[in-house]
Amino acid sequence: MMIEENATEAADLREETAEASPELAEHDRTNALEAELAEAKKAALYAHAEAQNVRRRAEKEAADARAYAATSFARDLLSVADNLERGLATIPAELRADDKFKALVTGLEATGRELESVFQRHGIKKIVAMGEKLDPNFHQAMLEMPSDKEPGTVVQEMQAGYVIKDRLLRPALVAVAKAG
Repeated sequence: MMIEENATEAADLREETAEASPELAEHDRTNALEAELAEAKKAALYAHAEAQNVRRRAEKEAADARAYAATSFARDLLSVADNLERGLATIPAELRADDKFKALVTGLEATGRELESVFQRHGIKKIVAMGEKLDPNFHQAMLEMPSDKEPGTVVQEMQAGYVIKDRLLRPALVAVAKAG
């Protein structure tokens, strides 16, 4: 009952104020509408900014998907490149000079060059490791070896590392110089 009385009194007071001073009531109403308008503008700006962020994020994800779609396929091809390189390295010089094997060696070398060309076309590059300072972002140290080189310098590469565009595809497996 008391709440109803208070509400009735407040309504009566507003009516009396509005009748006594119509400019004051109009001013209050204008201020309320301006506050609502400011709030609506703020909400619209936030919604617009959020929509732009979502659009940018989607564009970046789509660009990354296009650029790195072949990543797992490229990783699979790396073992083919490694095996081809190891196979070529095991052919002795006398067999390379033999007429019977010359065509085979030439064909294998051409295959290696073509594979390297395909890698380049798709942004896949071999990581330079020998003589470089160990970089844990691109090299994986497998062991330390005594050497006359500065400690932490790559002195042996056991497996080549590769990047695709600007991302690591596979780290180079290396041996680094040990402090004397």
